[in-house]
Amino acid sequence: MSKQILSQSSPSSIHEKIEQAHNLLETCGSLLIEDPHIHALLRKLRDCIENTNQSMVTLGVVAECKNCEEREGGSCCGSGIENKYEAVLLLINLLLGVSLENKKSSANSCYFLGKKGCTLTARHVLCVNYICQKLQKKLTREELIALQTCAGEELDTLFILHEAIKKYIRTHQT
Repeated sequence: MSKQILSQSSPSSIHEKIEQAHNLLETCGSLLIEDPHIHALLRKLRDCIENTNQSMVTLGVVAECKNCEEREGGSCCGSGIENKYEAVLLLINLLLGVSLENKKSSANSCYFLGKKGCTLTARHVLCVNYICQKLQKKLTREELIALQTCAGEELDTLFILHEAIKKYIRTHQT
């Protein structure tokens, strides 16, 4: 592996971050997937994400967000949100089978917002945690707690995986 993978200056544009994530995948992706700890965390993360997504569907959050995007003039996935993402989080998406080749669908939206919602599987903490005022009023306290519990498990797992990948890359650089 190249010593410069994580030590180079931080890329500034989303395109540079995507390129860095692809470079990380090429240089160490198969080794990361073969690592038992990281492999287990990827499986656990996928399960947590599915649990959060199912909760969002069940509680009507997905329908409400779709309605907001299509009928009310736009969602909270505004332009510039993609700048919160960095290469290792994008690498995690690549390891989960996500294609990062998408083009920005609208100048007013996040680079990763597609026609059917977010094109990423593993999302930034801001994207997972955000619940707009409208949804906060619509959901009961118990529903909010249930949703935030699922999201918290997802984010805890994502954080542990993110740190494990960074440590693995730093440890195995030549």
